[in-house]
Amino acid sequence: MNRRPTGRDVAERAGVSQATVSLVFSGSGTGSGAAAHRVSEATRRRVLAAAAELGYAPQAAGRQLRLGRTGLLLLAVPNILGPFFARVLAGAQTEAAQAGSTGAADGGLSVVVSSAWDHAALARAARGGQYDGLLICSPDDSQLGGDLPDDVPVVFLDADPALSAGHPRRRTQQLDVGAGMAAAVAHLRALGHERLGHLRSVESAHTFRARQAGFEAAAAGAQVVEVGVSVNGGLEAARAAARLLLAEAGDRPRAVVCDDDVVAAGVYHVAAELGLRVPEDLSVVGIDNIVAAPLFSPALTTVDLPGERLGGAGVRLLTALTALPAPGAADARSGAGSALPEPEPLPTHLVVRGSTGP
Repeated sequence: MNRRPTGRDVAERAGVSQATVSLVFSGSGTGSGAAAHRVSEATRRRVLAAAAELGYAPQAAGRQLRLGRTGLLLLAVPNILGPFFARVLAGAQTEAAQAGSTGAADGGLSVVVSSAWDHAALARAARGGQYDGLLICSPDDSQLGGDLPDDVPVVFLDADPALSAGHPRRRTQQLDVGAGMAAAVAHLRALGHERLGHLRSVESAHTFRARQAGFEAAAAGAQVVEVGVSVNGGLEAARAAARLLLAEAGDRPRAVVCDDDVVAAGVYHVAAELGLRVPEDLSVVGIDNIVAAPLFSPALTTVDLPGERLGGAGVRLLTALTALPAPGAADARSGAGSALPEPEPLPTHLVVRGSTGP
């Protein structure tokens, strides 16, 4: 076919009417109630198979006019080069694809990723009508004001629950990063380490405040040497901070906790420069469990933050929020949004590998 396939082409291939094709892709032929009997499951599958064979997808503009939705979700991350955020995006995309394949998302969902945003840019994106909702991951709270429109669903990921408190179309999906950090410190102390180095993020996002709180609680009574590091500064910033921490040969800690795995990589580099062996001379623990963590030499002990689960949970929450009545409707005024509770934090866990020893 030398042109873009249409709904008519799909109808002919599947042996159904154009109206049936429209019902399948609008989602009107599925679900509970009388509308569920308009299209049988066998017919729906036949239509979707024909569409896949032809490479057909409903045009976004037409769908927006018909349904009031674009099928696009915006995932905003602080640093698109951060390995953890790649995991979040992968989980969000997988969940969006599954929603589309089941017909639960009115013809499918797509996730668009954006980086290096501020709250004004997010507000403009929300007001533009291009996106059905926003996923805002690990935000710096100081960048978020009250400019986000009330009628656009927003899910905050790995964020302060205060950002969504009391708002019917906003929710927060947290990670239990504080417990993960506490487990990392407890692991080192169980190995006998009572003098700990901590490469602490200087970023003010809630996730790093939670890590700091977890560290302080678990390190109570131990000797601690802290050096600030910008986790968004990449490997060079990590190396510079590690040099400061490990500079004094007679006073350096024998164990280092890092606020993310890229910072831990910087510690490995500086340890090699100084002739220190990991873990014989220096134990190292990270947070994130990035894909490269098992490839460190030795493999990195780190706290696994389930980025894929976080992204998938965010898309499910956002899909549920889009189904709520718009602000101003009777249900919204009566607090219908409260029927969607704040979710429990996703658990984290320590993955012990070869970078820690007594």
